[in-house]
Amino acid sequence: MYGIIAFDHPLPAELRGVGTPPAAPELLPVGETAAVISAAPVPLRARRRDLLAHQEVLLTLAIDGPVLPMRFGMLAPNAESLHEQLEAGQEQNLRALERLRDRVEMNVKALPATGALAALVAEEPRIRQLREDAHRCPGYEASVRLGEAVVRTLAHRAVDAAKEIVPELAALAVARSHGPQVAGTVMNTSFLVARQDIPAFRATADHLSVRYQGRVELRVAGPLPCYSFTEPEGATAAAAGTGA
Repeated sequence: MYGIIAFDHPLPAELRGVGTPPAAPELLPVGETAAVISAAPVPLRARRRDLLAHQEVLLTLAIDGPVLPMRFGMLAPNAESLHEQLEAGQEQNLRALERLRDRVEMNVKALPATGALAALVAEEPRIRQLREDAHRCPGYEASVRLGEAVVRTLAHRAVDAAKEIVPELAALAVARSHGPQVAGTVMNTSFLVARQDIPAFRATADHLSVRYQGRVELRVAGPLPCYSFTEPEGATAAAAGTGA
C-alpha cells in the first residue's frame, strides 16, 4: 500500500511501483477516498530499487494533491480487509487530506560543523588550553583529551545553534515534528510548509546555514510526502505486516 488520496485524485497511467517487473499501482475506491495499492512481491524486501519506486509513486501523486503516505512495506492480506479498515477510518482520513492540502513536508537535519577547529581555538578557552598543552607536551593522552573535548564542544555548539534555528524555520511552517535521533546529527525536525512558502523556507535555511557556519551544518530535504504529519487511522489498522 502506497497511500490514501481523494477518490477523484488522478493516477498517472505510466506510474510504476515495487516488484520485478514493476507493478502498476491501482486504486481501491473507499467512499470519498481511494487507496493506492499494488500486488506485493513475495517475499517483499527493502531493496533500493523498490524503496525508490515507493517514494517515486508518492512524490508523483503529491504533485496533483494531498496524499496520506504509507511507509514502505505496509501490507494487507487482501483488498476486502483493507476496504473495511479504510471505510471505518474514512472521516479521519478525509480530515487529514484536507489538512495537508497544498502543503508539503520539509526535513532539516543539523550536524556539528566540520573543519571548525580554528573557530574553536579562537572562541573556546578550554580548547585553546588543551591545544597548547598538546603542543607543549605532545603524546597520546594529550591528543585524546584534545580530541574528546573538540567532539563534545562541537556537539554542544551545534545543539545551541539548532535551538535558535528551529523557531525561525517554524515561523514559516504550519507545524513541526521532531523526528527520531539520527546518528551524527543534533537535530532531525520536519516542518509542514505551504507549497507557496517553499522558496522562502529554503532561502531562510540557506541564510541560517551561513549565519551559523562554524557551529552547525544544515541539510534540507524536500518537498517530501507528509509522513510526519498524518496518522490515517484506517490505513494504520489495515497494515498487517512489514517487508523484511
